[in-house]
Amino acid sequence: MKSKLLTDVELRARWSQDRSECYCVDDDVVLTPAAADFIREHGITLCRKEKSAETMTRTQIPMRDGKPVYQDAATGRETTCKGEGMTHLRGNLLVPKTHPQIAFRGKLDTLMAMIMHLQILAQEQGQPRIANDLDELLEFCHKILAAEVKDEPLKEVKMLGMDSEQIRYNSQQVKKVFGIDHPIPNYKMGKLCVELNRLRTQIRETELAAAQAFYCGGSYSRPDIIEGLNRMSSCVYILMCRKLSGFYERGKRL
Repeated sequence: MKSKLLTDVELRARWSQDRSECYCVDDDVVLTPAAADFIREHGITLCRKEKSAETMTRTQIPMRDGKPVYQDAATGRETTCKGEGMTHLRGNLLVPKTHPQIAFRGKLDTLMAMIMHLQILAQEQGQPRIANDLDELLEFCHKILAAEVKDEPLKEVKMLGMDSEQIRYNSQQVKKVFGIDHPIPNYKMGKLCVELNRLRTQIRETELAAAQAFYCGGSYSRPDIIEGLNRMSSCVYILMCRKLSGFYERGKRL
């Protein structure tokens, strides 16, 4: 099942068309912090279908004298004014926009944009199966964002029809699986493979941002997200190997 995220980009698109003061969404829709900001700043009422008590507890922001009450995550101090330099970590907790977790979300946003750009390139080059495979990676990004924003565990890693261990095996045993040597990136691979390699490096940067955001006291608070991103970069390497080995032209499936 696809995770349901409501971003500020989607909200802005809706609002620019009808300027509605109320939007109705499913109960399991997750708002990104930027979307939550947009709703408050424009006085939009968000109605949830069959809203559960758990969801109300997670999303409701306390009000005082008609104003939302925020809390500085670092000091615990309450305020009814959210400065431009602050943003939502989750709920009513505010952090500086330079906070490592906010930086991680920015990297993840860039990563999703890059995947969509590459999907367009794959379609233009007559490689719809690669575009479809990339859609699985994009969906996994959505799951990572939902798990991080909701502060919930990331569910089992599953991409390209493989679990975590299968992804690891296929990316390491290239000769056995694809019948080619481990490819060394170079311009002769062609534009699509070069762009896939660039996507792989962007995932690595996002993984490093996650490591910085979730490092605390000699361990990581979100090893699930870090592992998921690691496997995602391996998936992109697998896509490169598939392309170079003629996998997509043969129509074989692993």
